[in-house]
Amino acid sequence: MVSCFLTGGTTLTEAESSKFDPYEEKIPGSDISIDMVPINGGTFLMGSPFSEEGRNSDEGPQKEIKINSFWMAAYETTWEQYSQFLDEKSASMNPREVTLNNGSKVMVDGVSAATPMYIDMSFGMGRQGFPAINMTQYAAMMYARWLFAKTARFYRLPTEAEWEYACRSTSKTAYYFGNGPTELDKFAWFKDNSGNGYKQVGTKDPNAFGLYDMHGNVSEWTADQYNKDYFKKLKGKPAENPYFKPTTLYPRSVRGGSWKDDGLNLRSAHRQGSSNAWKQRDPQMPKSIWWLTDAPFVGFRLVRPKEVPSKEEIEKYWVKVMDDF
Repeated sequence: MVSCFLTGGTTLTEAESSKFDPYEEKIPGSDISIDMVPINGGTFLMGSPFSEEGRNSDEGPQKEIKINSFWMAAYETTWEQYSQFLDEKSASMNPREVTLNNGSKVMVDGVSAATPMYIDMSFGMGRQGFPAINMTQYAAMMYARWLFAKTARFYRLPTEAEWEYACRSTSKTAYYFGNGPTELDKFAWFKDNSGNGYKQVGTKDPNAFGLYDMHGNVSEWTADQYNKDYFKKLKGKPAENPYFKPTTLYPRSVRGGSWKDDGLNLRSAHRQGSSNAWKQRDPQMPKSIWWLTDAPFVGFRLVRPKEVPSKEEIEKYWVKVMDDF
C-alpha cells in the first residue's frame, strides 16, 4: 500500500525554519561525524522514459512526484560511523527521553545492539574510509534509531522517491551528469573500474547537490518494499512523498548500483529488490536479522526531514518498523 512517509509537519520556530544549511552531525562520545547536505524539496519526473538505454519494465511509466525538503548524508555510511553503533558495550542502550528541536519530548525504547559479526563483513576490502556493507535493512534502520536517540534528531532511511530525487539533483537524464555512460568513470565506481571491490567514499565527483557515490560504489538501502508495479500504484498528480511500507521480508528496495554492476545498472532510475540469496551462506538458524553474508555490494546512507515529525508520528514510526521484521 502506498502512503506518505514521515516527512515532518510540526511547526518550527522562525529560526529553525530559516536555517537549512549543511552541517556535521558529530556522533556523541566520539570524534566521528556525518556530513549532512540540505536538499530543497520540489517536484520531479520519477522513472525512466521508454527510450532510455538499459531501461527495465519496473522503471515506469514515469510519474510526477512531489518531495518535501530533507537533509541527506553526503557520503555512504562508513565503517567508522557504523562501528560507533556496533561497539556499544551493553546488550542494549537504556530507554531515554529525547527532546526534539520543536520542544516536544519522545521516549525512545532501548535500542538493541547488533549481534557480533561471525565473519569479516568487509570481506577484506578495507575499512578506513570505506562504506559499511553486508548489513540488513533492519540493521540500517536500527542505526538510524540509535543515532536519533543519541542526537535527538530524527534520522531514517530515504524512500525510493527521495533517493531518486536526490540522485537526479534536478537532472532529467539517465545519469545525473548526462545520458551516456562514457563519463561514468569520473563519477562512479563500477564493474569496469573497481578492480572487483568497493572504494573509499567520496573519491569520485559529486552530483549537483553535493552527494557522492549516488551512482555505484555500493548499492543503498531505501525504506520501501520493492514493488515491481511501483509506478502503477502511485496516487495523486503529483504523488506526494510516496512510500510503500514493507509487508514481506523480501524483496526490499535498494538503489544506485554498485562496484560489481555494469554501467547501465547505475542509472538514476534503476531499481533492485533484495533476495534471500543475500544470506545463503549464513550458518545460523534462524538466519541473522542483522547481517548478510552474500551482499558485499549493499550499504546505506541516512536522511533527516527538514520539518520535525510530531512526537506521535515518531513513536508510531518506530513501532511500525519493528513490526515489519
